[in-house]
Amino acid sequence: MTTPFPFTAVVGQDDLRLALLLNAVSPAVGGVLVRGEKGTAKSTAVRALSALLPEVPVVPGCRFSCDPASPDPGCPDGPHEAGGGVERPARMVELPVGASEDRLVGALDIERALSEGVKAFEPGLLADAHRGILYVDEVNLLHDHLVDLLLDAAAMGASYVEREGVSVRHAARFLLVGTMNPEEGELRPQLLDRFGLTVEVAASREPDQRVEVVRRRLAYDDDPAGFAARWAEEEAAVRARIVAARELLPSVRLGDGALRQIAATCAAFEVDGMRADIVMARTATALAAWAGRTDVLAEDVRQAALLALPHRRRRNPFDAPGLDEDKLDETLEEFGGSDDDDPDPDPGPDGPGGGGGGQPEPDDAPQGDGDTAARPEAGEDGQPQPSGAGEQSAVRASEPFRTKVLSVPGIGEGAAGRRSRARTEQGRTTGARRPRGALTKLHLAATVQAAAPHQRARGRSGPGLVVRRDDLRQATREGREGNLVLFVVDASGSMAARQRMSAVKGAVLSLLLDAYQRRDKVGLVTFRGTGADVALPPTSSVDAAAARLETLPTGGRTPLAAGLLRAHDVLRVERLRDPARRPLVVLVTDGRATGGPEPVALAGRAARLFAADGVASVVVDCESGPVRLGLAGQLAGELGGTAVTLDELRADSIAGLVKDVQRRAA
Repeated sequence: MTTPFPFTAVVGQDDLRLALLLNAVSPAVGGVLVRGEKGTAKSTAVRALSALLPEVPVVPGCRFSCDPASPDPGCPDGPHEAGGGVERPARMVELPVGASEDRLVGALDIERALSEGVKAFEPGLLADAHRGILYVDEVNLLHDHLVDLLLDAAAMGASYVEREGVSVRHAARFLLVGTMNPEEGELRPQLLDRFGLTVEVAASREPDQRVEVVRRRLAYDDDPAGFAARWAEEEAAVRARIVAARELLPSVRLGDGALRQIAATCAAFEVDGMRADIVMARTATALAAWAGRTDVLAEDVRQAALLALPHRRRRNPFDAPGLDEDKLDETLEEFGGSDDDDPDPDPGPDGPGGGGGGQPEPDDAPQGDGDTAARPEAGEDGQPQPSGAGEQSAVRASEPFRTKVLSVPGIGEGAAGRRSRARTEQGRTTGARRPRGALTKLHLAATVQAAAPHQRARGRSGPGLVVRRDDLRQATREGREGNLVLFVVDASGSMAARQRMSAVKGAVLSLLLDAYQRRDKVGLVTFRGTGADVALPPTSSVDAAAARLETLPTGGRTPLAAGLLRAHDVLRVERLRDPARRPLVVLVTDGRATGGPEPVALAGRAARLFAADGVASVVVDCESGPVRLGLAGQLAGELGGTAVTLDELRADSIAGLVKDVQRRAA
């Protein structure tokens, strides 16, 4: 067995270690979500925690780790008699990103259940993690339906496996820890809320601390057992402190004064629902027990808020989680008056906060226009606007709006999402087929229909149905998939009118918001000057795309063909990496092409490559002013897609857009 890196040997990351220890003291806190860049000891700290947890008494031979002092009366391996048991180390179970539903919750033998009435159940990872740690690395990449099952089990303390009316229930209480790199995509807000605490981690910028990290890691790699032995005394001390805090926890008193501070803080930061108040109360209580106190102080409430509220406060989808510590201190001070139940509340630290909430908003006024050299073009106000070779600084996006759904025609088989039709494990049942491999979703009517003609030949004599493997039918289901939405944005001089570029960025930002909600991957290709750039390779991080869009400058010629060819190359590479995910190209341009010989003809030939590959596309026509050439519409015809103006992109203006895309692709 591999010797884990000692928990106490982790350098820095104080918030991460504290959040994990508080959950070890009180699992009712609800787990930890660890957010941070790669290489910041997220996984190392989580794996090291399991060695600190006290041993767990279990019923001998029980696959579900029942407590011998109070065995689960509904345990599938039961009933168990209360009495002596055996002790084993607390488990840490890892849930792989690509795990199936059956691997997570367990599998029921449908054939035996139908033919013999026997609940033959093979436990899953939730059963293995009972009374231990369930660790999900890259939880933001886990399929949504698996996350739903996981968090439901964490909330209810039990797992239910149901197959066509046959159900099995077992206890599933565990410390849930998820880690994620925000650059690879975010969790949905409702799923974020189900984690008790969240911690942001980053690599230290202090050279001395980085040196110590490297020194300890190299020492561990050279001799894991010897390195662990050098930290054994510190590990034992923390383990003893966890045991002591657990014993003290029932005696900790949460006074009315602390409760008022908790309620006032949650109200001040406008968190939804009451889960934040409950988690803060449990966290503050665990903090007091960890400190060896029986009273919850204001400093406990403050620390609990910093751990429990950043991912719950109301924010825009592209804003990073965080908390204004100055506002937090003001709220705690305002509601920190003493009362009979809390005679000596601590108003908390008076020092300046570090939340960064007091930054002034950037000036909305436009930046300097710069020099342009190409032909003038009618702008939003009908006046000629300079455009061409000169580069203009980035402008801010206009206010985003709700867009109509743009979908890929046909039925795919990509990753679960909310955009286009697809054959998925979740969704409405549309038919039945013979199972390929293990049966996961039984189509009961089709199975009975397949078995019925053979009952006499199989010697059926009783009321039961004689079912064989060949009779089983898998339900086919239709749901929604997430797509690759590749934005190809014209950033040339012809788009440089400031009002127009602001509107263009607002439209793209609106589509990015839609992609975030529909669980898409996104990519960003821009073209201007003499060529095209992949501003953002396809990623699940819509936040990263929004950040690239914000800093996008404009100016120069319009190499439309180069932009299309670069986008085609991005799709070719992505098709090799993820062949099941279907693409949708959103080309944002006025349709003009300049630079080089025959730029319009070259752009047409490049566009026809997409049509030949059957790639769904939409051209967002940005042409404005009294004189319109209609070039974007012609380009959409070459692509085999649909053209829509910026105004028509709004949800209440393009009701027929998706039908047009499907009609052209048919």
